Amino acid sequence: MNADDTPEPDHVLPSARTLVPTTALRRSARMASLPVGYAGRTALGFGKRIGGKPAEAVAHEMQMRTAEQVFRVLGELKGGAMKFGQAMSIFEAGLPEEVAGPYRATLTKLQDAAPALPAETVHAVMAENLGSDWRMRFADFDDHPAAAASIGQVHRAVYRDGRIVAVKVQYPGAGKALMSDFNQLARMARMFGSMVPGMDLKPLLDELKDRVAEELDYLGESENQRGFAVAFEGDPEYLIPHVLSASPQVIVTEWIDGISLAEIIRDGTREQRDHYGYLYQKFLLSAPARARLLHADPHPGNFRAMPDGRLGVLDFGAVAKLPDGLPLAMGELMRRAEFHDSVAVMEGLRVEGFIRPGVDIDPEDLLNYLEPLVEPSRHESFHYTRDWMRGQYRRLQDPRNKDFTIGLKFNLPPEYLLIHRVWLGATGVLCQLDTNVRTRDILNEWVPGFAPPETD
Repeated sequence: MNADDTPEPDHVLPSARTLVPTTALRRSARMASLPVGYAGRTALGFGKRIGGKPAEAVAHEMQMRTAEQVFRVLGELKGGAMKFGQAMSIFEAGLPEEVAGPYRATLTKLQDAAPALPAETVHAVMAENLGSDWRMRFADFDDHPAAAASIGQVHRAVYRDGRIVAVKVQYPGAGKALMSDFNQLARMARMFGSMVPGMDLKPLLDELKDRVAEELDYLGESENQRGFAVAFEGDPEYLIPHVLSASPQVIVTEWIDGISLAEIIRDGTREQRDHYGYLYQKFLLSAPARARLLHADPHPGNFRAMPDGRLGVLDFGAVAKLPDGLPLAMGELMRRAEFHDSVAVMEGLRVEGFIRPGVDIDPEDLLNYLEPLVEPSRHESFHYTRDWMRGQYRRLQDPRNKDFTIGLKFNLPPEYLLIHRVWLGATGVLCQLDTNVRTRDILNEWVPGFAPPETD
């Protein structure tokens, strides 16, 4: 028996083993195929150029083949590897067009259209979770998934009472695959931790591991969804489907129609971009006050543009519980940054743990570094664009700029981990949407501490 044939737990179904590799060695080998495959295609491209094919055509062909391999490998691995691909799809707005262009459609597919499991595997998971008579619960069950993502896939079905429902089925072995990928990424993070002297990695990695594990808990996810659904019940702007039943690996919820925000990104009108961009940002920032929960997976595949103009919201596995809402310090520091109070901003960030003891930063340089977080609030309506995002990305990632050095001095407190993920991820999605949003109005209404205190 070799390392690739390490026995897997009995609950991992045989048909899933070839589709969702779970051993660290096997998954590492599959991920390693990405750069190896790229090298092979580069050699092939060189041969084609010698044979007379135009360089531009060869380059485009190589990029498209690489993009398809990214989709296939990350999609089949699922777990953390696929989540990484989904994160890439959010942040491609910051990459140069010549780099991002060939991969945009392929990475977008990872948001809700990954390679699916065969029907027999799905049926086995359903029987294990709902009983051998699971089909009695449904008048009809579509074996072809309506969406397939990193941890589970969704099937359209008709419930026994006639309601159309969404049945979310977790991939067998998804837990082992996700934690395997996380452990590899954690080892890499520790290896490069010395390059970011301002970051305290251990508590951050511990928090991240806990949050990753929560995404595997479908019973916990169902409770999150119930909390959101109650908080937004009857809202004229949002629709959150109710949970009908749940088990460790299966959730049955109401079905909602509509098109993914990814389709609005690709083909939306100006009216759609501005309307849904506003609803998207408002939902993410208002939910902590309304539901005491933060939806922490902001990629477009989790949001639906409804026929009646409402925004439908899906997938509540990644959620931060915020019993007191968003931190008061968050809004207060943004307001101080807006009014260029650099010393107060630096001291506030130090108190919150973003700047560790002994780390010195010039207050004015710090304020300049934070400008991308503050600039949208300076305008009555801010236009989020890929060009704006790329400009910020170039500035912050250029080693010749002070901003690059300041970034190395920053720490991320564990309690801000998911808030930070949502803020950056949502900004990337808004830039992809090319949307005009009244961000300042949203911050004033929903982020505590941002609005100036009222005076008598």
